[in-house]
Amino acid sequence: MKRRSVLLAALALTTASGSTAMAAGKPSAAGRRVVVYYQTQYTNGTYVSPLALTERRTGVTDVLVAAVHLNDLNGPYAPVHLNDDPPSAAKYDRMWRDLKTLRGRGVHVLAMVGGAVPGSFTRLDEEFDTYYPLLRDFIRRYELDGVDLDVEERMSLAGIERVISALRADFGAGFIITLAPVASALSGGGNLSGFDYDALYRSRGGDIAWFNAQFYNGWGRMNSTADYDAIIARGLIPASKVVAGALTSPDNGGSGYVGMTTLKSTVGALASKYPGFGGVAGWEYFNSRPGGTAAPWKWAAEVSSALKIRR
Repeated sequence: MKRRSVLLAALALTTASGSTAMAAGKPSAAGRRVVVYYQTQYTNGTYVSPLALTERRTGVTDVLVAAVHLNDLNGPYAPVHLNDDPPSAAKYDRMWRDLKTLRGRGVHVLAMVGGAVPGSFTRLDEEFDTYYPLLRDFIRRYELDGVDLDVEERMSLAGIERVISALRADFGAGFIITLAPVASALSGGGNLSGFDYDALYRSRGGDIAWFNAQFYNGWGRMNSTADYDAIIARGLIPASKVVAGALTSPDNGGSGYVGMTTLKSTVGALASKYPGFGGVAGWEYFNSRPGGTAAPWKWAAEVSSALKIRR
């Protein structure tokens, strides 16, 4: 899980579900995604810009700004928050400009909704007509390419299906919808979301671009291909729809961090084993090793090299 929220996502289609791939949900020309979660926008009072991800030609394909929360309308906070403040707060002005620049350079910008802070998906589940318009209007205001639904609280299958269907109806076929389950939820094991991901994939697989599966904090590991293999061996969700989520620093999760040498070895093995391998996601950007806070972009560049993505 993430420090204040948790990483992940989902998107997929199969002939079994009778769907066809959407252009916006496809990986890079090399066939693989390099996804970066961007939650810490300030560290020690200094703004952390994501622009180096393209200026350094890292091969990044998707940046997921985190974490968006839908708050109780009867509570003391603004209805929509990005971390601890409304997304319109002045502190985020530069961030929104930088994210627009990234979009202009061909990088998809998505918002991660939910995570470790509960409430957003309970509200969407139980009071959809009240809270879904808040999410819809936020997406429109900031012209986002998609959303990453990180459901870490109990939610009904019907509830998440309704959210996905509404997003597709409102934003069209090119809008990217991903989910961020813990990795074991995709292999028949532990699950933080309440609903069954197999059932969700069967009913909404055509609307899910990919899953940012969390292979850390005891829900999976990236020190070998074994936990990823367990998902693909079940024969339901293809490798093209499973992005392997990894911690970018031991400071960003409770357990499960693997160093870059081991990560690149595992990623290289997965890319060789599965020609359609969906790619890798990193939680989170600002302190990513090996560059640390001075050069966090190096994580994406190293992963791209393991995936053999031309930059």
